Amino acid sequence: MNITLSVDEQVAQRAREAAQKMGKSLNQAVRDYLEQLAGSSRRGQEWAQFEARCLQSTAQLGGWKFNRDEANER
Repeated sequence: MNITLSVDEQVAQRAREAAQKMGKSLNQAVRDYLEQLAGSSRRGQEWAQFEARCLQSTAQLGGWKFNRDEANER
């Protein structure tokens, strides 16, 4: 899909320079940003579903508690 945007010429030039420093074209930088933006709501929904499943879970830890020292053992 092609999208047409209206942007101030100076903003576009600075954005093009920033994208070039990242090794991308301005088009690719905008495309990457839109993909990230579109995916963020999906990740939020997935997190909410995961959280709901955790809260509804009947799993028991059997008295186990988190131990920071054990977690950091190498």
